[in-house]
Amino acid sequence: MKPKRKVLVIDIGGTHVKVLATGQKVKREFASGPKMRPADMARQVNDMVKDWDYDVISIGYPGPVVHSRPLREPHNLAAGWVRFDFKKALNREIKIINDAAMQALGSYTKGRMLFLGLGTGLGSAMIVDGRLEPMELGHLPYRKGKTYEDYLGLRGLERLGKKKWEHHVLKVVDEFRAALCADEVVLGGGNSKRLKKLPLKTRLGDNENAFVGGFRMWDPKIQLGI
Repeated sequence: MKPKRKVLVIDIGGTHVKVLATGQKVKREFASGPKMRPADMARQVNDMVKDWDYDVISIGYPGPVVHSRPLREPHNLAAGWVRFDFKKALNREIKIINDAAMQALGSYTKGRMLFLGLGTGLGSAMIVDGRLEPMELGHLPYRKGKTYEDYLGLRGLERLGKKKWEHHVLKVVDEFRAALCADEVVLGGGNSKRLKKLPLKTRLGDNENAFVGGFRMWDPKIQLGI
């Protein structure tokens, strides 16, 4: 029987990069932000995990991904990610999916699940009967010339204040759940904890589920849909 590969998971966010490997109990992290380039990320990850043992790497990327390649530059980081050679820089076989999709994969149990990540931006993914389909709902137009991300992401929270922001979150979650015929909605991201109540058929996720999803990416039974 082929031995199970040890996985390093890299969760790239707009404010932090977090890493965890198979067999490790405590994640490690460092600050990201609008000046961080992919080479900076790779160098810091390599330095941070040099004492860890791993065979392959899963990356959660803050933007659309097709066939393990970033499709667009991230909104909250420096440029250069689309053409970057992750495999060469990190010296391992690599799989890349959208960061919200990775957290969705770690949150999934059964049926039709919609995941929405309320963080710096608005991440989204759908899993239907075990098949993961990353989505980009956050950049669709919502109202007054602004996108869903402009209202539900961090910019919306800061502009609207908590009460109005929560009103839009509850409204949009209900609309998305109905439109996509989701059995349940999982809300992840740091700002999901700010909600005083949850919409119908909705539960809170856990940011640590991103690591669970990263480990699951190498499970041959998982269909990534990309």
